Amino acid sequence: HLVESGGGLAQPGGSLRLSCAASGFAFSVHGMSWVRQATGKGPEWVSGILNDGSATYYADSVKGRFTISRDNAKNTVDLQMSNLKPEDTALYYCARGRRVQDKWGQGTQVTVSS
Repeated sequence: HLVESGGGLAQPGGSLRLSCAASGFAFSVHGMSWVRQATGKGPEWVSGILNDGSATYYADSVKGRFTISRDNAKNTVDLQMSNLKPEDTALYYCARGRRVQDKWGQGTQVTVSS
């Protein structure tokens, strides 16, 4: 079970922090990802993190602006988003797995607009 929170409306150049709470599985043995889907487009993998947090990965479109982190004691994975752009507008999903995602949350909407 994955539950995202923290989405909302932000102005261009602004910041938002997404959080995902995991339950029902051994969180600390799985890599995790954030994936987004804009209206009318296919899913886009955004960022991933290894099970122990020792390595993080980013799509070129968000590199240098987004930061993924996790807390295995709290079973949470976060995505700090800065310098947001209108093209970041999408439904953001937390997903289990770094290379292949096999469990998804319900998503949280991020809208970037002035």
